[in-house]
Amino acid sequence: MQITDLETELKMHPLLRLAFRPLFLFGAAFSALAILVWGLALFGKIHIEPAGNILFWHSHEMIFGFSCAIVIGFLLTAMQNWTGLRAPHGKQLFFLLTIWVASRALVLWGAAFPLWLVAFIDILFLPSAAVLLAIPILAAKQWRNLFFIPVLLLLTVCNAISWLGLYLHDYTLQQHGLYNAVLLITLLMSILGGRVLPMFTANGTQTKKVEPIVWLDRLALGSLWLIFIQQFLKLENYVPHQLIGLLYGVAAALLAIRCARWKLWITFKVPLLWSLHLAYWFIPFGLAFFAMHYSGVGLNGTLILKSTAMHTLTAGAMGSMILAMMARVSLGHTGRPLQVAPLMVPAFVLILSAGISRSLLVIIFPELTQTILALSVIFWVLAYSLFCFCYSRILTTDRADGRPG
Repeated sequence: MQITDLETELKMHPLLRLAFRPLFLFGAAFSALAILVWGLALFGKIHIEPAGNILFWHSHEMIFGFSCAIVIGFLLTAMQNWTGLRAPHGKQLFFLLTIWVASRALVLWGAAFPLWLVAFIDILFLPSAAVLLAIPILAAKQWRNLFFIPVLLLLTVCNAISWLGLYLHDYTLQQHGLYNAVLLITLLMSILGGRVLPMFTANGTQTKKVEPIVWLDRLALGSLWLIFIQQFLKLENYVPHQLIGLLYGVAAALLAIRCARWKLWITFKVPLLWSLHLAYWFIPFGLAFFAMHYSGVGLNGTLILKSTAMHTLTAGAMGSMILAMMARVSLGHTGRPLQVAPLMVPAFVLILSAGISRSLLVIIFPELTQTILALSVIFWVLAYSLFCFCYSRILTTDRADGRPG
C-alpha cells in the first residue's frame, strides 16, 4: 500500500516512521536492563530506591513498562495494514515515546518525585496510545479491530489499580492490578496468536493453512474472558476455589487443543515459527498451574504457588512470544527476508529456558530456587541483548526494499 510519500519519509528519522521501530528496540533494551537490575538487587549487589519498593518496580515495569510497550508497538504498526491509513509517526510517535521514556525514568527514580506525578505520567501512556489507535480504526470503520480500544482502556484501569494500591500501602490491591493486567495481556496474546500463527505457519512451511474451528475458538477465548472477569471482580473470595480451578483447567485444555492443531512438529526447521509455537504453549501450561494451585494439587510433592503460575505466563509466554514476534515483525516491516540472523536461534533458546527455569524448574527443584532465579535472569538478559545486537541496525535504518515505512 502506498500510504505515504517516500520523499517525505526520508526526511524523517527511521525510528519515527512506525511505532514498532522505537518501541521494539527501546522496549527490548529496557527489559534486558530492568531484569539485570532486578537480579542484582535481588541478590544484594546493588541498592535502588524506585517508586514504592523494588518488588513493585520489578512487577510493574515488566508488565506496564516492557510488555505494554511491545503490545502498543505491534498494534500501532498492524493498524496501518488493517485500515490502509497512515499509522502514527513523526511528532505523534515522538510524543508517545517521550511519555514512555519519562515514565520508565520516573518509576525507577520515583522516590525523588511526588507519587501522584509519577503515577499520572505512567498511566497516561496507554490511553494516549488507545486514542492514536482508535482514530484510524474508526475512520476506516474497522469494527472488528475496535475491540483493542476497550482492552487498552482496561489495561489503563489495571495500571491505575496497582498505583492506587501503592498509594494506600495495600499490597493486595497492588497485586490485584498487576495480575489483572497479566491475564488481560494473556487474552490478547491468545487472540493475536490465533490470528497470525496458522497463517505464519502455512506461509513459512509451504503447507495448507489450518482453518479455525469456530466453536473451539469461542470457547477457548470465552473461558479466558471468564478468568479475567473472576480475577478482576475478586470472585475467588466468594466462589469455591475448586470451581475456579476447574475454570482454569478447562481453559488450559481448550487452548492446548487449539494450539496442537497448528502443528508445531512441522516448524522445527524454521526458527521464526517454532519459537512462536513453543512460546504459545506456555499459556495452557500457565493456566494448568493456576488450576492446580486453586485445586490444591501439587507437583513433585510441591504445591503450585500463584506467583509461579503467574510467572509461567509472564517470564514464559510473554517473554518468549514477544521476542519471537518482534523478530518476525521487524523483518517483515523493514522489507527483509523472513530469515533470522544465526545469533537469534540461541536467543530463542535462552528466552524459552528463562521461562522454563522460572516456572517448571522452581517447582521440581525448590531447594535450588535461588540458583534457578539467577539462571533465569542471565538467560533473559542474554536473549534480549542478542535481539538488540541483531536488530538495532534493522530498526534504525531505512527499509531494505527502499519503500516507505
